[in-house]
Amino acid sequence: MAGAMASGMIPPSSAPKFLASCGWAGAEILPLAGDASFRRYFRVRHGDRTAVLMDAPPPHEDPRPFITVAEWLLGHGLSAPEILARDLEKGLLLLSDFGSARLREHLDEDPARECELYELATDVLVHLHQHEPLESLPVHGLEQWLEELKLFTDWYCPAVGLTVDVDAYRAAWTRVLDPVSHDGLGPVTVLRDYHAENVMLVEGREGIAHFGLLDFQDALAGHPAYDLASVLEDARRDVSPSIERAMIDRYVAAMGNGEKVERAYWALAAQRNTRILGVFTRLWKRDNKPHYKQFQPRMWGLLERDLAQPGLEPVRGWFDANVGPEHRVAPWRKAA
Repeated sequence: MAGAMASGMIPPSSAPKFLASCGWAGAEILPLAGDASFRRYFRVRHGDRTAVLMDAPPPHEDPRPFITVAEWLLGHGLSAPEILARDLEKGLLLLSDFGSARLREHLDEDPARECELYELATDVLVHLHQHEPLESLPVHGLEQWLEELKLFTDWYCPAVGLTVDVDAYRAAWTRVLDPVSHDGLGPVTVLRDYHAENVMLVEGREGIAHFGLLDFQDALAGHPAYDLASVLEDARRDVSPSIERAMIDRYVAAMGNGEKVERAYWALAAQRNTRILGVFTRLWKRDNKPHYKQFQPRMWGLLERDLAQPGLEPVRGWFDANVGPEHRVAPWRKAA
């Protein structure tokens, strides 16, 4: 498990006692990463042993969904962190350590492996989608997709000074997404944040087990195309269109339903990228995390490509009528 180093992070005061209770007394606690939520991660060292401490402070966070999904993934042949110890009252988990080789940085250093590793990322989803989802997962379907899309009109549009036709927005998205919701694919377990910064390359493991999965506590029961779009239209790194095309084809070769997957892929990619434009604006405006502004130009590039696809005409028409070019990439160029 790895992420941007967060040297200013201070471990929770309850951490030493928790670590002592599970055989890690006196361990060194080093900052590892924070994310877009209240969760924080620390690497724990004790002699030649390492582990990861997750701080998911209540009432803001609840580590139980993470535990449930982690155990389910492990039980289905995928690599998720093992839960070594837990204190749910304090929101502390001690997890097995996947090391520091994250897919994002590995591809930056060795771009020649992009095709090989995205093939593996696709194969993880093929394997995942061959199993019925966890019964306890919340549903991720049409109503949830439409609710998520409000983030764009609620946060993005006001931030760039736009007043838009909200009713026409919902109607356009409903026309695009309703056929996807009734196409008969799924439900499957949707990890929801499956991308290159949430995958570790686990030394000593081969095949799909080589990918150590992270940040899946918000998993849902939804459409199989969603995570495929998540990993191939990555908010934080550019994936070449040729790789994207090849991986969609790879997924279809394994799972079938090519026409349905194709339509769902572009519709849900557009839905996800529109939602993220709103999420990143909210993180800036509400949560005082302005660094998320730097990703907005990439999000617009992805969304523009999605909107150009067949089947997206109603939504493309709404954007053309309501969000002019000066309100797309232009406001974010300096941040990028």
